[in-house]
Amino acid sequence: MNVMSSAPTRTATTENFPVGSWLIAPALRPLVAAYYRVTRSADDIADDPRLPAEDKTALLDRIDTTLAGGSDEDTAAVALRDAFRARGLAIEHARHLLQAFKADAVNRPCRSWSDLLTYCRFSAAPVGRFLLELHGEARSTWPAGDALCSALQILNHLQDCQSDWRDLQRLYLPADWLREAGLTPEALLAPNTSPALRGVLDRALDGVDRLNQVAATLPKQIANRRLRMEVTAILFISKRLASRLRHGDPLAGRVALSMFVKAGALLAGGMRGWWR
Repeated sequence: MNVMSSAPTRTATTENFPVGSWLIAPALRPLVAAYYRVTRSADDIADDPRLPAEDKTALLDRIDTTLAGGSDEDTAAVALRDAFRARGLAIEHARHLLQAFKADAVNRPCRSWSDLLTYCRFSAAPVGRFLLELHGEARSTWPAGDALCSALQILNHLQDCQSDWRDLQRLYLPADWLREAGLTPEALLAPNTSPALRGVLDRALDGVDRLNQVAATLPKQIANRRLRMEVTAILFISKRLASRLRHGDPLAGRVALSMFVKAGALLAGGMRGWWR
């Protein structure tokens, strides 16, 4: 059975942040696309409201087994596994993401900020580590890369906080922060953000700002010019979206950056990231 046969609910062009943009070297884009295709489809499995948790877990286990070399059942996962082997890349960059998807499949609760950062360690950091390794960057770049990827992941959770709870009963805001504010997750279903919930969102954004401060050191650590330009652009987008969420209400409507702003970020990243 090929669990990647259904079309993904999102594509690289509809993500919040650039995925395999033109700043990535053409020779590397097919592998980036293959990585994205497998992980996007696995994410779709975890998010499918029609599937029970045990079926989601079984499908995700099948992908993981294929990536680990235990089967050849999934053609997309086989292709990615073989491509990673050919380049000497760590397949854990894909397999770790599956750990996060499995947590999503069973709606594992986010009890604290520490829980959220641990989730990001599996749901976001592997993407950055994959790109850094693919470009031959030193492992010393990973901490700043992890911070940037975690910031992006948390921003996405804040954008989707209402639909995640309404549609999937999935909570990524720290539950202890909600309790301290006298709230339950049902506060996310209101048409507008209450002052108490606004405080929780701002607390999360404070954490994002700290992550972005760590991530700001990443561009100068990167030797590859194209990747440095890409990272500079993504860092710009992360900061702009964090600012937009400070002033916008994710319950009243999706808070996002326009394609014009994203294109401007890529241009600015290209200019600023040209020199190390």
